[in-house]
Amino acid sequence: MKTILTLIFVLFIGVAAQAQNNTQEVKVDTIEKTIVTETTVKTTEVARLYKRTNSTVKKALKFTTKRNKAKLA
Repeated sequence: MKTILTLIFVLFIGVAAQAQNNTQEVKVDTIEKTIVTETTVKTTEVARLYKRTNSTVKKALKFTTKRNKAKLA
């Protein structure tokens, strides 16, 4: 009996949700855009190599932690 009442309740809620007519006319503004057929992109990227020992890249790659040190038993 409980399953039948639950099924009827779910169907009633579903039918009530579909029965609502809340459709409003939505006005859409159209925007005209032109198609660009020719694009010229000139980007020059430079990769830099650091030869100095004080550079931040080399420092970041050569980091050490306190646990890297050898301990005496």
